Amino acid sequence: MADNDNPGNFANRPKEEVQNIAAKGGKASHSGGFASMDSDKQREIASMGGKASGGSFEPGSEKAREAGRKGGSQ
Repeated sequence: MADNDNPGNFANRPKEEVQNIAAKGGKASHSGGFASMDSDKQREIASMGGKASGGSFEPGSEKAREAGRKGGSQ
């Protein structure tokens, strides 16, 4: 293993593990998630318009107002 122990870096993983990952040929490493749901379930979730996630901000908080003012600016 390299000096950097970041497991997300392929250079830091054992050669056999990297070969096993590469053998999958770009296939997803997991089988769950939105894309694997049936289309009816996707529509149901999408119709909620982000409300299902709970969001990152406390409703009415100063952080939420600040983020709203920023909009898409960087």
